[in-house]
Amino acid sequence: MIETRKAAEEIKRAESLALACHIGPDGDALGSMLGFGIAARNHGKDVVASFGSPFVVPANLSFLPTDLLVAPSDFPKKPETMMVFDAGSADRLGELGSNAGKAGTLIVVDHHMTNEGFGDISLIDSSAAATGELVYELLELLDWEIDHQIATCLHTALVTDTGRFTYSNTKPETLRIAAALVEAGAQPAEIGRHVYEETPFGYLKASSAALSRAALDEERAIVTAVVTDEDLREAGIDWGDIDGLIDTLRLAEEADVAALAKVHDDGRVKVSLRSRGATDVGSLAAAMGGGGHRLAAGFTVERDPEEVLGEIKRMVEDFR
Repeated sequence: MIETRKAAEEIKRAESLALACHIGPDGDALGSMLGFGIAARNHGKDVVASFGSPFVVPANLSFLPTDLLVAPSDFPKKPETMMVFDAGSADRLGELGSNAGKAGTLIVVDHHMTNEGFGDISLIDSSAAATGELVYELLELLDWEIDHQIATCLHTALVTDTGRFTYSNTKPETLRIAAALVEAGAQPAEIGRHVYEETPFGYLKASSAALSRAALDEERAIVTAVVTDEDLREAGIDWGDIDGLIDTLRLAEEADVAALAKVHDDGRVKVSLRSRGATDVGSLAAAMGGGGHRLAAGFTVERDPEEVLGEIKRMVEDFR
């Protein structure tokens, strides 16, 4: 499903482009979308970009150039050409899934192994370390120049989805692309500081509360924890401020899998999963109605969080 040339032909033909990424965007989703959007605007395209509610840019990504963003309510209802970035399925677009269904042409750019293709043109490669890699290759094919803003967006995409180039998805080509982006003006130190080294003090309080509940199942090699809306209120922070908590939880060397249940007041339980390599958490998440990658995935349910974590513990050995 690597229809790069077909995608490039459609993009060249289109006068306007409506871009979307998955709800609750991470660095790869937002960076890929904005990086491509800036390049398209630089080449005379009429471009808007958005993501589904809640329409809030994560604090650690607010340094990215966001002037292309519009609220979901202002997104074209029936876009001529719509491009979707880093979304493994249409339901990951939130309310913009309706717009995608009405698009004249829908181009899907993604690297999730669970993505079976839901657009007219698919640029899907699960071997890519990040969607940002695929965007870089598409820009090369289009022969569109990568300026410092585009380079910053795409480097952010690579950095976040490779865990600062430490995850096993980091390939030689990933590093070659990263080097080219630095040559184009990306500043790794600045990107790293914004993404990983700035957090409100309340993060320390909320993470302390959540980690005090951490439990290790040595037999199944899984560590779990729960963080709640109440924890965040007491700490004076929002959900976007604790994105790094799963990476703290996964430090336990006894565990191959880390599972963090984020409990919302409205009954939703969002579970983030990480694996050191022995467990395919992407397939586990898919079995729970979610998706992701082999080593990083997630899903959302409306159930008791302890019940959900208990089910994950029982299931985890089936995915090794």
